[in-house]
Amino acid sequence: MFEQNSVAQNTSDVKNISTIYVLPLNSLYKQVWQPFIAQWKKNYYVVTYGLKLDGKSDIGDIVCSITKDGGKNWTPPVIIFDHRLHNGSRRYGYANAVLFRPEGQDIIWCYAMRCPLSYRDSEDSELCATYSCDGGLSWIQVELWMDFHSPLITNAGVVPFTEDGIIKYLLPVHRNTIRHDPEGDRKQFVLESTNLLNWKLAGFIPGPPEVWLHEGNIAEEDGPGELKIVMRTAKYYEKKEALDSRRAYSSVSLDNGKTWSMAIEEPALYNTAAKGFFGKDSKSRHIYVYNDDERSVRKGLYYVTREPGKKWSEPKLFYWDNNHNSYPTLLEKEPGIFLCVWDSSDDLKRKRTVIRFGILDLNK
Repeated sequence: MFEQNSVAQNTSDVKNISTIYVLPLNSLYKQVWQPFIAQWKKNYYVVTYGLKLDGKSDIGDIVCSITKDGGKNWTPPVIIFDHRLHNGSRRYGYANAVLFRPEGQDIIWCYAMRCPLSYRDSEDSELCATYSCDGGLSWIQVELWMDFHSPLITNAGVVPFTEDGIIKYLLPVHRNTIRHDPEGDRKQFVLESTNLLNWKLAGFIPGPPEVWLHEGNIAEEDGPGELKIVMRTAKYYEKKEALDSRRAYSSVSLDNGKTWSMAIEEPALYNTAAKGFFGKDSKSRHIYVYNDDERSVRKGLYYVTREPGKKWSEPKLFYWDNNHNSYPTLLEKEPGIFLCVWDSSDDLKRKRTVIRFGILDLNK
């Protein structure tokens, strides 16, 4: 069992930390959240993040900032999804952008969720997308062809795989229609595509009826052809209440995401209804980044690693500096070296006012 805040808070392992964006005072927006990173060239990175509208719980605009010097300096925000623009007769609020650059292609895809702006929250969101061919300087929106009709919430990145010689893609999503509909549900599921434009249901993640499984990240497991999803957890019917066990759950697929095992508790992976990051580096090491706090406190970010076939390491401090931090996303740049982004703040009085960048080297 973990001790709360058990790691010395002056030994953050993320280095080369820089500030991407700071939310101005008296802004139209009340928070920033959910950053995601893609690499365009050697030291050229693109980071998307959300600007949450005041008066809305979790929708707003999506923007990106760019660095061409490895993260030292960042551009002002470039608008990607704008709530002020009409789509036909309707305007939308947007949330939870995720980036994906297909291997060998000069294109960055940005997937997000959009919800009618007349809604206070993202209850009725649908998948939307845009792409950039100039490293995030401009974006072209496209309408997706959806063979799966359901509200959904994006959060984690696209995972490519090869099946019968064809490259396909998985996108983990979930829904939360129980928020306003007593007959709704809170299901984690996975979408599949062969072309990044047409998406269909791959499969649902089964789990205990008392556990809300959501915001899962997919990565390869140790075995050949084995995929694993590690998910944020909460009590199913109670609003964001953490499980008594304070643990993430996981599920495994052996058929490229079509069917999944019954989700089970991960004894070494801490979770209190907060997004974590689960991934694998090119040296076959797994990493899990998480908040080591009670629900919604979200101060320090910690991480554990696991060598193939071995147990998870003791927790180490990812980042904390007397502030709030959450929603980490990592991208491997070189073997064992990760580009990291997360939403942060400059003090303990306000959450989610800063987007930060840093580098984590697992080889040290």
